[in-house]
Amino acid sequence: MNDNQITNSRELLPEPTIRRLPWYLAYVTLLRKNDVEYVSSTKIADELNVDSSQIAKDLSFLNIKGKTRIGYEVASLEQALRDFLGFDQSHNAVMVGSGSLGAALISDSGLQRYGLNIVAGVDIDPKIVGSEIGGIPIYHIDRLKELVKKMHIRIGIVAVPVDSAQDVADTMVAAGIKGIWNFTPYRIRVRDGVVIANTSIYSHLALMYNRLGTLNL
Repeated sequence: MNDNQITNSRELLPEPTIRRLPWYLAYVTLLRKNDVEYVSSTKIADELNVDSSQIAKDLSFLNIKGKTRIGYEVASLEQALRDFLGFDQSHNAVMVGSGSLGAALISDSGLQRYGLNIVAGVDIDPKIVGSEIGGIPIYHIDRLKELVKKMHIRIGIVAVPVDSAQDVADTMVAAGIKGIWNFTPYRIRVRDGVVIANTSIYSHLALMYNRLGTLNL
């Protein structure tokens, strides 16, 4: 798949499909490590509880097609998914809010395997500013614009108290951040041209609690 094909596919891809692609990648990576050469959409469907026709449709957006009665070549499918998702590229990021959650994310070396390179953290707490977490320096948030330019940062990760989320997002956008990964339950608003991805731990907890409440335990 060439760069133009990848760009055009991304423009057309529905969000639910994008959310499923990492599932497929994780599964075919496991298959490749177990020396499996081919896998059918039916097998993927059985393992991931996704309809096989949906899998074929999702992968067709990436111009990936399986062979009749054989399926998809595992190694080629894995690489195509990694290329499309951008996991083999390096995306410099800054952690805004370097307390307990922020520190955990900074220390998570696994994120680098998916292309996210946290190069700095910022905070306002004098007990944290000037320290390092996992070898990553923590600066005062007043230096954010300088850091974004100097370290070629495009992504900012928000892990601050909810009442500071919008102000922090505004500061990030003003500093030149183009993508915000929001870990607060607050729905941040930004201008056009800035991408927001919301990951609210609390909403997932609420969903789990609600589902547990419907069980006859």
